[in-house]
Amino acid sequence: MGLLGELLLLPAAPVRGTAWVLRQVVAEAERQYYDPAAIQRELARLEERLEAGEIDDAEFDRLEDELLARLEKGTREI
Repeated sequence: MGLLGELLLLPAAPVRGTAWVLRQVVAEAERQYYDPAAIQRELARLEERLEAGEIDDAEFDRLEDELLARLEKGTREI
C-alpha cells in the first residue's frame, strides 16, 4: 500500500485502533469464560450451594449442564 495508502487511511486510525482493542477484550473474555480451572471452581461452588440448600436438584442439574457444556466447548477449541 505504501506511504500514500497509509496517509489516506490515517483518519481511520482511531477506528482501527478501537476495533483492535475490542478484539483483544473479547478474546480475553472468551479465554477466561472457557478456562477449565475457572469452570472447575464454579462446579465446586455449585455443589456447595446444593449442599447448603441454596438451590434444588433441578437447578443444580441445569447449571451443571451449562458448565459442563462450556468445559466441553472450551476443550474442543483448544
